[in-house]
Amino acid sequence: MTDQTSQAARTACGAIRAGDQGKAVELCGWVNRRRDHGGLIFVDLRDREGIAQIVFDPKHPSFPDAERLRNEDVLRVRGTVRARPQGTENAKLPTGGVEIGVDDLEVLNRSEVPPFPVNGDDDVDENLRLEYRYLDLRRPRMQRNIATRHRIVKAMRDFFDARDFLEIETPMLIKSTPEGARDYLVPSRIHPGTFYALPQSPQLLKQILMIAGFGRYMQIARCMRDEDLRADRQPEFTQVDVEMSFCTQEDVLETMESCMRDVWKRVLGVELGPFPRFSHAQVLERFGSDKPDLRYDLELVNVTSIFEGSDFVVFKSVIESRGAIVGLRYPGGASLSRRDFDALTELAKQNGAKGMVWIALGADGVKSSAQKFVGDEHIGALRYSLDAETGDAILLFADARPAALTVAGRMRGEVAERCGLRDKTKYAFCWVTDFPYLELDEATGRPAPAHHPFTAPGEGQWEFIDSDPLAMRAQHYDLVLNGFELGSGSIRNHKPEHQRRIFEMLGMTPEQIEERFGFFVRALEYGAPPHGGMALGIDRIVMLACGEDDLREVVAFPKNQAARDVMMDSPSAVAENLLRDLSLRSTAPPPER
Repeated sequence: MTDQTSQAARTACGAIRAGDQGKAVELCGWVNRRRDHGGLIFVDLRDREGIAQIVFDPKHPSFPDAERLRNEDVLRVRGTVRARPQGTENAKLPTGGVEIGVDDLEVLNRSEVPPFPVNGDDDVDENLRLEYRYLDLRRPRMQRNIATRHRIVKAMRDFFDARDFLEIETPMLIKSTPEGARDYLVPSRIHPGTFYALPQSPQLLKQILMIAGFGRYMQIARCMRDEDLRADRQPEFTQVDVEMSFCTQEDVLETMESCMRDVWKRVLGVELGPFPRFSHAQVLERFGSDKPDLRYDLELVNVTSIFEGSDFVVFKSVIESRGAIVGLRYPGGASLSRRDFDALTELAKQNGAKGMVWIALGADGVKSSAQKFVGDEHIGALRYSLDAETGDAILLFADARPAALTVAGRMRGEVAERCGLRDKTKYAFCWVTDFPYLELDEATGRPAPAHHPFTAPGEGQWEFIDSDPLAMRAQHYDLVLNGFELGSGSIRNHKPEHQRRIFEMLGMTPEQIEERFGFFVRALEYGAPPHGGMALGIDRIVMLACGEDDLREVVAFPKNQAARDVMMDSPSAVAENLLRDLSLRSTAPPPER
């Protein structure tokens, strides 16, 4: 080793630039690619920061070792930075103007042949990726996503710290207080027959922190819910959890909106405009969903009045039963064939429709699945109401008003997908407020909280609690981005008599209130301040910021669609003696593998 290389400074592969020419460096990383060109061997060495090209001369003692290198071998290389020969630069790489002439090579570890390419973002079976997650995480896309996640979380912490919030950790072993999804339970060895629960959220604990006088709390909180998986849901997830004392709903909305603006500017370099606000009733009427995707227009229109007096039996019966006919514009839809419209109608039925009427506004005339009952006067009114042009199609859904809006909302998303209107580089945030306080539980027929039972009713809403509880509105709000709910929040019940009254309205006996929530109601009795807050799902935020469609692309070690960790083979059976220590016995058959 020369004196020059002995003085080499450890440098990230992706950090080398033209200004480093003549500098002695030490690089450590993985072989991304090896090329043998006319005697010289070129190796692209990769680390988290990027790729550097290193060059082995056939006269150098390290050359025989370089000939045996293969992808994913781990190397330490010392050498000197020099300009690439003219005409061989790679403008696609930040390091593409320089290379390292190797003076010393140390092979730190050899790699088996990977089960899939690591040096690119080729499409690979998801379960294979998850089984070899340590290799999958080396891929460029995953490295970018995980790094973006880090920067988003750091930006959040910095934002709340600058506003005098304290990050306070809450416990992972808590009391089971069922209020929605199933709890993950942890048996206690010391107290046989009893169980802890893993937190679905720090909800009650953060409220208690307000009672304790901390005033402004935040936490990057890990939470668990035992529920079925979806592309935007995992059994364990991370949220930024926030609570404030002596606040109004407006205070919470301003704080959380400012946080998102700050994160998008600092991490993505995107300036966000003000977030539009809608009431719950407005978004259902205009978009058919309380999670509207505002990247595109396609607003729903109630066109019931256009068909008043219609002889069309379907429309007539819906109007007489005070239902609704909801219209949706399909841009360019007139080009669809009858077979295409038939398939679209079947899709609408799968989404809950009883049927669908379509009208194609073709340049050569109007065609419809209800040609005899849709006259020129109807067509003119529909064109005007839906802002439809020649070449478009109009889809009509007739049913009870909530059902018609819901189906039309689902088909709105389908039309947007077919028309390529979902731009992943566009970020359309909005607030949804004024939610119903209660909804009917289909299983029990009893009222159940639309959010959670700690939410305060809106101003003037207590008067309905006995006479018409389903008419109550809540001080509850959601933040939505591109059709995904990022999180929910509310102003809380801070008076113990109000909280007890809500529990009673939900059918809880005094004994049940004491068993499940006695500790919390007692805390409210000791001078609880008015307070409220919110939690936003970090996994979903990062997924959308990175333009991904699945949470697994932004979580380091996710579960698969069957809620299994296939890399660690978890969940798995445990030894009988461990169950005995916990006073447990399994009645399930041995798991199949």
